[in-house]
Parts: sequence; structure tokens; C-alpha cells
Amino acid sequence: MPDLPIRPAVLASPDYPFSAVTAPVKLDQNESFEDFPAELKDLALERLRQLPWHRYTDLNAEALCEAVAQHDGWAPAGTVVTTGSNVLIALLIQLSALGGGRVLTVKPNFALYGLDARLLGAGLTEVPLRDDQSIDFEALIAALGQASGTAPHGVIYLPRPHAPTGSLSALGDVERLARASAGWLLVIDEAYHHFMDSEDARALARRHPHVVLLRTLSKAWGLAGLRIGYALTSDGVARQLRKLVPPFGVSVLQTVCTLVALEHPGYVQARVAHTLRERERLFTALQRHPHWQPLPSHANFLLVRTPDAAQAHAQLLAGGVLVRRQDSLPGLQGCLRVTVGTTEENDAFLRAAGLSGAQ
Repeated sequence: MPDLPIRPAVLASPDYPFSAVTAPVKLDQNESFEDFPAELKDLALERLRQLPWHRYTDLNAEALCEAVAQHDGWAPAGTVVTTGSNVLIALLIQLSALGGGRVLTVKPNFALYGLDARLLGAGLTEVPLRDDQSIDFEALIAALGQASGTAPHGVIYLPRPHAPTGSLSALGDVERLARASAGWLLVIDEAYHHFMDSEDARALARRHPHVVLLRTLSKAWGLAGLRIGYALTSDGVARQLRKLVPPFGVSVLQTVCTLVALEHPGYVQARVAHTLRERERLFTALQRHPHWQPLPSHANFLLVRTPDAAQAHAQLLAGGVLVRRQDSLPGLQGCLRVTVGTTEENDAFLRAAGLSGAQ
């Protein structure tokens, strides 16, 4: 291949760690177990027919920001909507971690935090989880102090609940980190907040203007294919973040479908209730497995430790069930991640796992 005018950081970066595999039961990407309701699809399509497609949408998705803010109890001026929260992850690094700044997070973690830091040429510090897979806040705060000596600014990524383990940080620990991180952006990724039995971080974000909450419609809302995510933060941070968001970036299709969803949120509550029941059922059943061990989860998935992830993954796939291997991540040897699906899909998973009698 001839030399190409591409930055070394991009050339050195691996591809995003995902390979598509087809199976009758798909439990590998933490999607909703059910599609967007058919009647809401029909309503959205009817509205789309009545709208002009030759006109640009709102410059900064103002209509969506208003609707999201109303639903989440936030100020519209502090709400930023984009085509997926993964877009915001990269934009927040551009906002605060370039030009000598750093990205601080934990490991293992959502892959994009580290991938985007490396792609954009930001310094990266990753603090290992404790042996029990919880976040080590003392080590995070210590690393923040060390990084601040050489980098006066940066971004901290803290998922709550954590992925891929499903663990949940106490808000008191997050508060300590917020107080210690002046001069940095503290980004709390709440992609799975619907599934936790704890208060979310909105009150904390109101107390600390440098805190940013990330949320998505890809999980509980059942709209992963729509690609909509958003940030809730202070007016000052949001104003600067919008400068990095491409103008007219949210399409008319995304706008209409999201507005319809926000106008009819009741279906989400029913789906969350199902997921919580089925998550508990799967956890209880897996505790009876002779060799596999499930970890407690506050998300819509379970992390399961096995003696051999490759063998366990192949066994499940032979039974028609696709899950996600996580054994390449530090501290997660032998681990698989299993999305909570429909009752029938979960039954198929238990059968493939050798627990056909589990109820």
C-alpha cells in the first residue's frame, strides 16, 4: 500500500471490536428485546408523509432538545441532541482533552472512550477496576491529581451503570470525584440508567456545572437503529459543545420518530419491568450452573464468568444463541456478556447453557 496522508494515530488504531454473526437468538448487543411499537411506527410514518423532505431540519435539533428536556426535567439550553451518544463521546474529547489535555477512565470499559482518545491524539489514563469489578474511586482521584500536574484540562468518562460488568457506583463516590475534578469535564454515561434501582445523577449534575450526563434511545427505548443520543449539562458547557456538533445533523426521520417516542413513553416502563424480571430469573438460574458464575447487574445484561469463554460461546452458538465474548478485556478472563431478551429467548439461552430445567 502506498504512503497515505493519514495521521499515525489513526493508522495505529484498531478497528472497533465487533464482528457480525447471525444466529436465531441474538443476545450480543444490549438492544431492547422488542421493536418500537407498530402503532407508533405508523404514527411516525404518517407524520413523515406530511412533512417536506427538501427542507433542512432544525440547525441544532431545537425541537428535540425541547422535548428531551421536558421529558428528563432539564433545561433546554443545557440539552444537546446528536446522532447517537457515541458521537458525543468524541466531541467531548475535542471540547476539553485536546491541546495537551487527557482522557481519564477505567478499564475494562466501553471501547469508544479509549479508541476515540487514541484516534484524536489525546493522552489516555485507564484505571483498573478492583478485583470485585467495582470502580476504584480512590485510584481514579489519585490518577486525576497526577494527570492534572501535566494536563490542566481533560475529560473523565464514568459509566453508571458500568459496562460490561453491570456494576453500579454509589452516588456518594461520584460526588467525591466531581468535587476533585474541577478544571475537567466529568462525563457520566447513563446509557443503562433505566435498569438500575438507584437515583440517577441529575441532581449531582445540577450541583456541578462541569458534569455531563450522556443518555441514549438505543437501549430501553428500543430505537438503536434510529441513532439518537443526548447530553444533559450546564448551559455553559452545552453552548460550547454545540459548536462542535455538525449543523442540521439530526434528520427529519430521527426527529419525528424521537418526538413520537417521547410523546408515548409508557411502553418503555413495561419493557423495563420485563427486563428486570427476566434479569433476576436468569441470574437465579445461572447461580445453579455447575461451572458458570453470573455477576450482579444493574443494566439490561449479565456478565457471566465461565472456565473457557471460547468454548462457552461456541456451545451457545451451537444452540442457536449469540452472546458477546468479553474475555479479551483485562480482568474478565472467561467472561461472556448476555443481553436480557424475551422470555422465549432467555429460555433458549438457558437450554443452550445446559440449564433446560431452569424456570
